[in-house]
Amino acid sequence: MKVYPVNNEKKSGVDDLFYEYKLGAKPFLKWVGGKRQLLEQFEKLYPIELKIKKIKNYYEPFVGGGAVFFDIAQNYEVENAFLYDINDELILTYKVIQKDVQKLIEFLFRYDKQYKKLSEEDRKQFFYEIRQNYNLQRFNIDYNKYSDNWIPRAAQTIFLNKTCFNGLFRFNSKGEFNSPVGKYKNPKILDKQNLLNVSKLLEIATIKKADFSEVKKDIKESSFVYFDPPYRPISKTASFTSYSKFNFQDDEQLKLAGLFYELDQQGHKLMLSNSDPKNTNPEDDFFETIYSAYNITRVDAKRSINSNGSKRNSIKEIVVTNY
Repeated sequence: MKVYPVNNEKKSGVDDLFYEYKLGAKPFLKWVGGKRQLLEQFEKLYPIELKIKKIKNYYEPFVGGGAVFFDIAQNYEVENAFLYDINDELILTYKVIQKDVQKLIEFLFRYDKQYKKLSEEDRKQFFYEIRQNYNLQRFNIDYNKYSDNWIPRAAQTIFLNKTCFNGLFRFNSKGEFNSPVGKYKNPKILDKQNLLNVSKLLEIATIKKADFSEVKKDIKESSFVYFDPPYRPISKTASFTSYSKFNFQDDEQLKLAGLFYELDQQGHKLMLSNSDPKNTNPEDDFFETIYSAYNITRVDAKRSINSNGSKRNSIKEIVVTNY
């Protein structure tokens, strides 16, 4: 599937029958560290080969909310996308949207209708009942084999994400979703058109629950890989890395740097995001050291998970490229 920007010009040499408008697909989950706010800065950092249509395969080993995938798949002519994440619930939800979006919409419609007619106190009770059921039912889900019970599971994931505090998609070490309820007057539990758009865009995607190293097995020529790992904490109080039950510490950051080097040696175009430790410690050269052979650019970002709005200041994040 090729998707082109919205305008009245057709891509020269393309038959009218194959011309499609840009879908406008965007992340379907709120996501800590999501990249939508950075896309304008990222566009300037994408490899020139992507812009001149020489790259046909896109890989994202930490897909998360998928903002960069949605941007690239809609604005550049990639033919195949490979999306990975270690989070069971996230990959389950992507696959349901890809395979059974209409049934998912039906479940979300019922959640939306039921939730919005409740009082604030009843909404709170409803949220915690769903959360408890969600945590208990995880033992009844085979995350390795697609089945019909994935569909209500995906609906619960989206419902909890849209109604929990600040969209904090967080799990404890036992694998339990533990974000508290949020206070929203009119949460967008069901965004039907976006889910349809996302499903259409995912037609080009291979979606896998896998560790980031899995990309080595699938990588093809003419490829661009974007890494967005759980960020290295920039302070003792900013250590949110638990979007799954697995932690991502400095030894994993080092393994990732090793993979980056290995793929670079194979000639692939690579881009990686992470926090900038120099926000709090100008002497911290962790990333300058492990990515010393590559280009490091700093971009501006907003904090998004601090409960105190006055502390959501602009900070720097790093982008590493091998081109």
